[in-house]
Amino acid sequence: MQKEEGKKQGNWAALSSLGITRFESDQIGDRTMRFTEQQIEQFQTEGWLAVPNFWSENEVTAMRLELDRLKETGKLRNVATDGDGKTHSTTVANLQLCPMWPHSPLFQAMPFAPGIAEALEQLIGGPVLLHLDQVFLKPAGNGVGTNWHQDNAYFQIEDPLKGTALWTAVHAATEANGTIRVIPRQFREKLHHERDPQSDHHIRCWPTEEDRAISVELPAGGVVFFAYGTPHSTGANVTDRERAGVALHFINADQTGTAHGGFEVDKRPWLTGPNATGGEKEYGRKIAGEWERMTK
Repeated sequence: MQKEEGKKQGNWAALSSLGITRFESDQIGDRTMRFTEQQIEQFQTEGWLAVPNFWSENEVTAMRLELDRLKETGKLRNVATDGDGKTHSTTVANLQLCPMWPHSPLFQAMPFAPGIAEALEQLIGGPVLLHLDQVFLKPAGNGVGTNWHQDNAYFQIEDPLKGTALWTAVHAATEANGTIRVIPRQFREKLHHERDPQSDHHIRCWPTEEDRAISVELPAGGVVFFAYGTPHSTGANVTDRERAGVALHFINADQTGTAHGGFEVDKRPWLTGPNATGGEKEYGRKIAGEWERMTK
């Protein structure tokens, strides 16, 4: 696939040609989380899957309002540097909050939203555990992207197809505002990573097959699932509006013994299986059901 073709894949018609179909309903409490065989095959062979109408309008509004609150209270910090990996930039910004759950009841509840766990089990098998949550916000005009990397360079699970990110476009994500890019069918290859001098803590790689990269354009509330081994990056936001992406990371329980980062091993919330308690065991109170209450 050539660069020009990869760029074309960003629009919905092109994504549909890859076998990515819409859920029949995007209304909260009525979200049908059954993937087609074609969608499951897409994830398992290509390493990624996009769903454009995953979250409802009410849910997107709640996310935006909560991000505004987190910004106003100084919870997001600029991780972009001047190229030395430590001096924080005063001219460009890549705002990050990781983890989110200690600072936000809404985002703490997000992994427990109706149908999420069921959708995940179809892609990575079960039981499913929450591994990490984070958000990146690219301010209007001077927002910079996150360079190419594989999540598994951080997380180190044995099977890179048994961990997935669920990346949500909180605002419409386009090439102009730096939407996520993925390289399909490369999730089994371990790419060499080094410290990224444009960030105060990130690592990066230089994919040899960048010419096959797909820019995934999505409406607000659309999502991309991508396997831990899938190389991905985001671009600069040169528009006059901010863009944010919330990333929830999940693993199959049989990978938790070797998984690095995120929650401590014995504190990772179980979303499915016999140990799942709706968050009560891990957080001391039941979290399941809170998402519906806060986004109705």
